[in-house]
Amino acid sequence: RSLELDKTYVKAWAKKGDIEFFMKEYHKSMDSYKAGLQLEPDNSLCKQGLQKTMMKINEGGENQERSAHAMADPEIQSILQDPTIRQVLNDFQDNPKFAQAAMMNDKDIRAKIEKLIAAGVLQVK
Repeated sequence: RSLELDKTYVKAWAKKGDIEFFMKEYHKSMDSYKAGLQLEPDNSLCKQGLQKTMMKINEGGENQERSAHAMADPEIQSILQDPTIRQVLNDFQDNPKFAQAAMMNDKDIRAKIEKLIAAGVLQVK
């Protein structure tokens, strides 16, 4: 509710990120912490929250609950239905160098792939 009143309230972004982290919605918590850091780059709550979120994401391991939860998210569904993303995901299997180049050259593709990884839909080895 605080963010509805004031989008520049950094502490609210940090709390929103904490709640999303607790709910294992790491892709959302990452976005919330980053939004707070855009407003206040040295905010310790957002920095720590983003760090713990990234550690949790990088822990890997299959978490079916997290993945199933993410698949119910309309944003994740939209990303997965994007034909460009589907092609990049296919390229990761068939032509990894081409997929890597696509991620390096297109920030939008990179952000969407990172969101899928954060959501637990994609696993990185």
